[in-house]
Amino acid sequence: MWPSPIDPDGVLGPTPKQARGPRWRRASYGYYVPTDLPENLAVEQRIAIAAHQVVDKGAVTGWAALRWRGAKFLDGRRVSVVVPRGVVRPTSTLRVTAEQLPDSAIEEVDGIPLVSAVHAALFAAAHAAGLGSAVNAIDRAAAADLISLDELAGHALERAGRPGIRQVRDAIALASENSWSPMETQMRLLWRTIGLTEVVCNTPIFDPDGRHLGTPDLFHPASGLVGEYDGADHLTGGQRAKDIRREGAFRRVGLEYVEMVAADRRNPSDFLRRTKDALTRTERGPSPEPRWTLTPPPWWTDTTTVDRRRALTTRQRERLLRWQAA
Repeated sequence: MWPSPIDPDGVLGPTPKQARGPRWRRASYGYYVPTDLPENLAVEQRIAIAAHQVVDKGAVTGWAALRWRGAKFLDGRRVSVVVPRGVVRPTSTLRVTAEQLPDSAIEEVDGIPLVSAVHAALFAAAHAAGLGSAVNAIDRAAAADLISLDELAGHALERAGRPGIRQVRDAIALASENSWSPMETQMRLLWRTIGLTEVVCNTPIFDPDGRHLGTPDLFHPASGLVGEYDGADHLTGGQRAKDIRREGAFRRVGLEYVEMVAADRRNPSDFLRRTKDALTRTERGPSPEPRWTLTPPPWWTDTTTVDRRRALTTRQRERLLRWQAA
């Protein structure tokens, strides 16, 4: 909801008395929003409040601009905005940058002025709290098909020398265009700490006859190690049964399997120990005849890159990219 000014008649906004009551809260100086707005849109409401303060003078950037465009799982303590110097003061919820951008880099999306997706991704990665957070921001933008890694790398090259650009470049080298959730990103980075670097995300695995065995969160082809994150939604009967069947399918073709659960997020040491144990089991060596392949059958539609997903028809996207809407 767009913040409303005080209105003595109570038509365009709350009356002075209503503004002091429990049903309205202050969004910014002189503007208010109701207190009973949907909780599931609380982050989007914060973005709208920030945009209201800079409309006609600037635009939202960083993680908030990516989220407003559809990138999932992005949030932050402050919404970043680009405005001319001195126009808006930073607050505990508003981060202000006076970076100069051409008019072509700003567009309105559903009533909110935003910087371009590629610039928002660069800003988010450059100002992230650390390399892992920078990788996550890029992964989320790419998963929503807002940017490709090549597009972001080219944008970073044009802005050599700006603050945080080294972190952006390092993050691009570690990012994936097909990571579906922050936990998959975290798992992939954890695997790197024990030497598993050539890891693919959500890549379908087939048997030699072209039957689809499954699409694991992570896969290390060199060792044949499958990695899955099992969140709360994986504990329900139907989903759990599906996970067990898929694990069986992977094991039958000689692949090893390791799971990460919510408790591992706080302390991943046991997850890494389980991963090392699984790697030890893979050292028994591959079977004489490979029983799995990453080469899809001719009828399979590949959706593992941003370019391939962008080339899909609307009907194909609805059928093949349900994970983007989940």
